[in-house]
Amino acid sequence: MVESKSELRVVGLLSGTSVDGIDVAVASFRVAGDELTLTPLGHRELPYPEQLRQDVLAALPPAGSSAEQLTKLDTRIGQAFAEAAATAVADLAGGRADLVASLGQTVFHWVEGGTAEGTLQLGQPAWIAERTGLPVVADLRIRDVTAGGHGAPLASTLDVLWLRGAAEKQGRPVAALNIGGIANITVVHPDGTALAYDTGPGNALLDLAATEVTGGQRHSDVDGALASHGTVRQDLLSRLLADPYYARKPPKSTGKEYFHAAYLRQATEGLAPIDGPDLLATLTELTAATVAAECERHGVGTVVTSGGGLRNPALVAALRTRLTVVPSDENGLPSDGKEAYLSALLGWLTWNGLPATVPSATGARGPRLLGAITPGAGPLTLPHPHPRPVTRLRVVTPEKP
Repeated sequence: MVESKSELRVVGLLSGTSVDGIDVAVASFRVAGDELTLTPLGHRELPYPEQLRQDVLAALPPAGSSAEQLTKLDTRIGQAFAEAAATAVADLAGGRADLVASLGQTVFHWVEGGTAEGTLQLGQPAWIAERTGLPVVADLRIRDVTAGGHGAPLASTLDVLWLRGAAEKQGRPVAALNIGGIANITVVHPDGTALAYDTGPGNALLDLAATEVTGGQRHSDVDGALASHGTVRQDLLSRLLADPYYARKPPKSTGKEYFHAAYLRQATEGLAPIDGPDLLATLTELTAATVAAECERHGVGTVVTSGGGLRNPALVAALRTRLTVVPSDENGLPSDGKEAYLSALLGWLTWNGLPATVPSATGARGPRLLGAITPGAGPLTLPHPHPRPVTRLRVVTPEKP
């Protein structure tokens, strides 16, 4: 054990359920007492090689996958993450970083009867350690699952620390919303208590529908163009909203193993033909309606929003008819990079011997240290654990050179 460095630079990595590419960010962390300061040094989204992206999608449920497929994907995703980390160190961190934290690529999240039984993220961290020479914190979800939690949404860890001050100031709950393939919210109360869970599909069904409607020419409804020319089909929307997932009490989590192409086909069976724009308009309304219903349930005033869904003007407009939506950029965290900064935060907490979960959000029996650490080029020397819990996170703008 050594004394903790006054500054720790952490590279955060992940690829979301939309499988768009690899999100990478570099954060500089400093801690004083119970307050942690995060300075965003930069973020990028690096595309997967197209064949790798197709192979990842082909392995996702409801498709079956073999041990051979998963082994090859674990290697190839790990190598792609390694290159992304090396790029971040060189281009965003000025050639100097201390640690990499990787949330990997989720390929299966095993939930039965509302209980999470297991979760699998690919992207072998040894490739990242070998390429960068840095220690790597990875496999960050499973320990929460073993403690009875869902291993998600881990965004709650960042949101609770970051938004507590805003909830105190407003005197009412504030929510953080991330719209990736799946949408999740964290509701932060003025006293610091929180609840977080997956509300349902974010972009997952929208992306599937856009791919089908355009004959594979597009993988998403770019700029909401299709949805904006469609009309909501109330018969389909009513059928979708009747899904029992929405009535299930939190904590809860879901993924593409539930909201997949077969699910969408089944939902439209027996209905009058639905044209492409109407299908996209209806699925956009589904995401907005289910998110808003959960925010309204908790008396939320402001929703701090991030994720790829913010690039869809039709979805943002549908949300704004119901909620006060504030992009996370306005609070200092880039909306496109927030989850990569979350990965970096989780790595910092683990490295400093601090639990990185919010039990009221994930459903675990208590807070847990997360992840497994792969050594870098040198000996693995951890700092002394930070002597007190961190209760607040302050995001500051980097100083200009």
